[in-house]
Amino acid sequence: MNSEVKRSVCPYDCPDACGLLVTVVDGQAVKVTGDQEHPFTKGALCPKMVHYERTVHSPQRLTRPLLRIGEKGAGHFKPISWEEGIQHIVNRWRGIISDYTAEAILPYSYAGTMGVVQRNCGEAFFNRLGASRLARTICSSAKGYGWASVMGKTLAPHPDEVEKSDFILLWGTNALATNIHLLNKVREAKKRGATVWLIDTYENPTVQIVDKVVLVRPGRDGALALGIMHILAREGWIDQPFITRYVQGYEQLRTEVLPEYTPDRVSQITGIEVGLIEEMALQYGKARAPFIALGSGLCRYGNGAMTVRTITCLPALIGAWSKSGGGLLASVSSGSAFDTSQVTREDFLPEPTRVVNMNQLGYALTELSKPPIMSMYVYHSNPAVVAPDQTMVIKGLMRENLFTVVHERFMTDTARYADIILPATSSLEHSDIYRAYGHYGIQRAAAIIPSVGEAKSNWEVFQLLAQAMGFEEPFFAQKVDDLINRLIDPPTPWLEGVDRVKLQAGHPVELSLPENYKTAFLTPSGKIELYNPNDAEPLPHYFDPYEDDAPFYLMSSPSLYSLNSSFNERPDLLQKKEAPCLQMHPKDAEYKKLQDGQRVIAFNERGEVEFNLKLTTAVPQGVVVTEGLFSKENMPGDSSVNALTSQRLTDRAEGSTLYDVKVDVKSGED
Repeated sequence: MNSEVKRSVCPYDCPDACGLLVTVVDGQAVKVTGDQEHPFTKGALCPKMVHYERTVHSPQRLTRPLLRIGEKGAGHFKPISWEEGIQHIVNRWRGIISDYTAEAILPYSYAGTMGVVQRNCGEAFFNRLGASRLARTICSSAKGYGWASVMGKTLAPHPDEVEKSDFILLWGTNALATNIHLLNKVREAKKRGATVWLIDTYENPTVQIVDKVVLVRPGRDGALALGIMHILAREGWIDQPFITRYVQGYEQLRTEVLPEYTPDRVSQITGIEVGLIEEMALQYGKARAPFIALGSGLCRYGNGAMTVRTITCLPALIGAWSKSGGGLLASVSSGSAFDTSQVTREDFLPEPTRVVNMNQLGYALTELSKPPIMSMYVYHSNPAVVAPDQTMVIKGLMRENLFTVVHERFMTDTARYADIILPATSSLEHSDIYRAYGHYGIQRAAAIIPSVGEAKSNWEVFQLLAQAMGFEEPFFAQKVDDLINRLIDPPTPWLEGVDRVKLQAGHPVELSLPENYKTAFLTPSGKIELYNPNDAEPLPHYFDPYEDDAPFYLMSSPSLYSLNSSFNERPDLLQKKEAPCLQMHPKDAEYKKLQDGQRVIAFNERGEVEFNLKLTTAVPQGVVVTEGLFSKENMPGDSSVNALTSQRLTDRAEGSTLYDVKVDVKSGED
């Protein structure tokens, strides 16, 4: 028996890109633990990854290419060879290109793997093909826009800063499910005396570690931020020297915007009592070093970009950026450490092609013309579950004239609608390099076990497709390690400061930050831009999110035991994950004549979804909550929660409005 412990990286869509130590015995992963040498994650893993080997070697893994032999969606396939599969795809694509042009082909991918190469290499192929391009904005593009409106390209604070804070706002985040390593640092701050508040739309599981909870009406967080700023200005709890030196537009904000957001008006908008708004402003304004950890859910409303922009203004008023332990962490942007254009190859695009927004896939598949979408290639994503307006997405996937290829590890809901399924590798079976969006660590990972069955990586498949299409560019002949080496050597300026010997050897390393980076504001003015003259709306303000005509706001929140639709293949995690339920306040249930545990239907103009009802006072009146995304086979009915969400986009950056949803609820037992 040959046993070795090898390093790897968690590939999933999480801020932390955890370091892994994988015990490999005779080519099989048998144990996964955290890497204690990782500078940020320090050996801790979430419940989903502690048995990652069960995902890698699951009996449900797809191991051979498959060809559909039954009706679309029925899940009936027969095995074929890779040669047959690739030739079938290329023949269909050549016919589509001849009849409709290459823009009739649409790639669809997102964050099933976060590796820089395997995630992005498909763009080079589809650029060379001349296919339609995909706007990948489902997660937090509005959040990024809101931050940049105020802070430009300023570097986010190192997450270690939170340990030195004395007042921490966890704003719109269920960190226990989505950011456990930052939460560990919050716990350290609490041990040192910090006070922690949670602002959210319901008492999510993170409430167990906080000192106070503030429940805000969904989509109204921006008004709350403006109300706090109104009080800070009214009471003189501002850092005038910091503002004079580092801030642009405070006087315009103070005189033109803040007078409108009195505590009384903000209370009416947000549903928060005036006294609590005043207390929050006092705690924030008088703290030595207040820190805001900003989640992403609050950006997924029709006013999402403006909401983030408004909250991002807060630290400037009290000079939090100049204080050790102060600031605001929205997301760490370390993308400039790698020149990803060497992977995406925009230069391969013969001329600009149309862009299809991934949040409007249902529309694209059913309504788009000139040309219509005639083929879709799906890789490391599961749009039948995760995309908005599920009913319309499924309608599109059911089209007999839509040729769908899915490259996947498991028989997902999307794969069931495929014409061709190609088996994909797990992260332990291919090489890549990773960066995080919750800290400044990067790490290279090699393939540490052989491919399971006939599985191939994204890069291997795109090489086969490029060869079959007759693409002669040397780019497509490279090995994956060649691509990774190009990203590292020659190094970008940011990479010059890291130990590249350790990086090449697969050890986690950390990007260095410039001295005094927290007050090096990378904006056009060189200052924090509360007034942004380059924006169509130079000053932040509040406006309502979308309002559907239904009585309940629907929050579809993350689960501790799944990540989007990932990990639903694991029976051990499904057993821990609460069955699909709809959480409702007892008084709302009494009004609707509903009972705890009964079957109910949440519905709106887009669809209806069955749940089991769970009564709880953790959810305020007027709000219903469901946690986690489920495969169709695990739902009580035929649909899951995204049958209720909308294809509408955010105010800026064309993001999703997955949380900007209202529903009614009725008995499902009639």
